[in-house]
Amino acid sequence: MPTDAPALSQINNISRVLLSEEQINTRLNELSAEINAAYAGREIIVIAIINGAVVFVADIIRQLNIPLRLDCIRASSYRQSTSPEQAPAITTRIHLNIEGANVLLIDDILDTGNTLAAVSKMLQGMNPASLKTCVLLDKKARRAVEFEADFVGFEIPDEFVVGYGLDFAEHYRQLPFIGVLKHDHQRI
Repeated sequence: MPTDAPALSQINNISRVLLSEEQINTRLNELSAEINAAYAGREIIVIAIINGAVVFVADIIRQLNIPLRLDCIRASSYRQSTSPEQAPAITTRIHLNIEGANVLLIDDILDTGNTLAAVSKMLQGMNPASLKTCVLLDKKARRAVEFEADFVGFEIPDEFVVGYGLDFAEHYRQLPFIGVLKHDHQRI
């Protein structure tokens, strides 16, 4: 069996490419310029919500020309479903002391807002000097709580997407584009 067989089968499960690798790279250049300008002359602590944001964070921080430190937090809201749970579970906390620091919280997707709102509230309780949020994707149609990100890569329609770090049941993260998962593959 060829080594690329799993990737080919995963590509066959995509109904359409929503954002190409080229579109993502172009927007990352623009987004990193916005972040560089917003934090010019200041150090930041980037906190990545993983696993979903790991690809996005890795690509964006390499384009930042400001001093930064990186930490990760793990929050689970989808688990093995296409709908986020009402109350996200924060399963791993950060290790850096963010008191008095400029913090940039990065996630892959803002849909209901529950995860970013919960993590932001927790981080605010640690007394950072500032806290801003950055998301690759914003799915406004699904917003359940009042929450807007400070930096947004793309606004997308209410479709279940995978690729570029986003998953369904831990699959599809390695795809270089963001695609809409076929309905018949949105179950385990």
